[in-house]
Amino acid sequence: MSQFILILGIITLILDWYVFQGLKRLTANWRSQRVRKIIYRAYWVFFIGFIIGFGFAIYFRFSADRSTPLIQWFINAFLTFFVTKIVFTLVLFAEDIFRSGAAVVPFFRRKDKKGKQKEPLFPERRKFMSQLALGLASIPFFSFIYGTVKGKYDYTVHRHTLYFDDLPEAFDGFTITQVSDVHSGSFDNAAAVQRGIELIKAQQSDMFVFTGDLVNDYASEIVPYMDGFGQIRAPYGQYAVLGNHDYGMYAEWDSEAAQEANLERLKQHHAAMGYRLLLDEHVLVEKDGQKLALVGVENWGRGFIQKGDLDKALTGVEEDAFKVLLSHDPSHWDEVVKTHPSHVHLTLSGHTHGMQFGVETPLVRWSPVQYRYENWAGLAKDNQRLLYVNRGFGFIGFSGRVGIWPEVTVLELRKGKV
Repeated sequence: MSQFILILGIITLILDWYVFQGLKRLTANWRSQRVRKIIYRAYWVFFIGFIIGFGFAIYFRFSADRSTPLIQWFINAFLTFFVTKIVFTLVLFAEDIFRSGAAVVPFFRRKDKKGKQKEPLFPERRKFMSQLALGLASIPFFSFIYGTVKGKYDYTVHRHTLYFDDLPEAFDGFTITQVSDVHSGSFDNAAAVQRGIELIKAQQSDMFVFTGDLVNDYASEIVPYMDGFGQIRAPYGQYAVLGNHDYGMYAEWDSEAAQEANLERLKQHHAAMGYRLLLDEHVLVEKDGQKLALVGVENWGRGFIQKGDLDKALTGVEEDAFKVLLSHDPSHWDEVVKTHPSHVHLTLSGHTHGMQFGVETPLVRWSPVQYRYENWAGLAKDNQRLLYVNRGFGFIGFSGRVGIWPEVTVLELRKGKV
């Protein structure tokens, strides 16, 4: 942890130095040299102090397992400044490449008859480029501010119609509302959370499913919100599975027994809210005499806990049954489900949060999480097997969302071909 903090601090200082070059250019024409010096000193005092404070915040958060509003503020502020400074630096770096070219190409023509350099080797930084850098950097800066204040509760409904040629006719038009990754231990606005719950209820779907990570670590985190989430009801039931955080694997425990007791309490909370927790098992949902197999597995993820047993969950399910699988981590679909001998028609996952940061437009779809997960949000299809990855209802680590808003998914099953 200490080495990580040190490396991150060095990288941040390099970015700070680059941004400082732009600051000097922006203030170069100011009349008062004294004011400029005050600003320069204040810049370095603030950011060096901030780096030190952030280092302590990271240490206590992850090494000592402590989290306070001040620690969370440092984490949020660091990410805001870090991304902002990267954008600022990229603009100046592009200018430096141009300046280097402008220096190298005419190098031999800039000397007088005595061989002395007539002009500075490198052209002076242009104020316009520093102004451009400042303008572009303001976009992520204010986006992160919005994301930490409002964006993390800006619940968005994603609706999709999915077609299957072997869907039982009774389920033609059947709707499923999916929510994932509540992370109740991160909430700091109960009224906003309730607005999200009301949005879920307003969908009036036939079935409600929750695909894991109800808490960050401790079963007690969901207690203040149990009444709200317990209001969610659907005609064909409410079902859930566990996510990696639900096992309490990131907290310090006095013993394995204490960790197991925490998990048992969480299971009891699921039941108290009216959620049927599927632990490597399935239920047959019947409508008008026809059936759909809803299958749920414990967490299985590449690089994470791998407890889920799909074979066990499918035991007793007829081969030609229409199957919907709840599995928290989408890497389970990539590694196991889509090549499994038993044809699982639709898998519903979460886990990635879309990294709570990215860009999703009709032309551009990007998030840093895509370098870790091939399928990190929305629909994926392979050989007539579908996966849907929910972007998450809550947040963790970074107390905000930028561009990847919290999601309520509504899926309508239709009989027919795409």
